[in-house]
Amino acid sequence: QVQLVESGGGLVQAGTSLRLSCVAPDRTFRRYAMGWFRQAPGKEREFVAAISWSGNRTDYADSVKGRFTISRDNAKNTMYLQMNSLKPEDTAVYYCAATFTFSSLYIPTGGKFDYWGQGTQVTVSS
Repeated sequence: QVQLVESGGGLVQAGTSLRLSCVAPDRTFRRYAMGWFRQAPGKEREFVAAISWSGNRTDYADSVKGRFTISRDNAKNTMYLQMNSLKPEDTAVYYCAATFTFSSLYIPTGGKFDYWGQGTQVTVSS
C-alpha cells in the first residue's frame, strides 16, 4: 500500500496561482506514474494531469492546458501541480494518484491508478 499525501490547497481569488504537492514516502516512488484528478460538488471525478515516472511524458485535460503544469522530483518523492490563472470552475477537491510501472513513459488511461490520496480542497473565488 502506497500512502499519498496532498497539500497546498486553499482559498484564492480568480487569476492567481497555487501549487499543490503530493508526497509519497515510498522508496520506489520513482517507479510510479502519477496523476492529479479533481472532483467538484455534485460532479464526477475528472482527470486533470498525469506524468510518467521518468517525467518525460505528461498529459493534461483540455480544460487546464496552458494554465497547469505537472512535474515531479523523484529525489524528494514529490509530485507537483502548478496552477496558474485559476478560475472559479477550478474549484474542487484535488486528488493525487499513483500506479507502479516498469515503463518510463507509461501513463494510465481512464483514471486507472492503483493508489489515491485523501485530497486537498482548492476554492477559487470570483
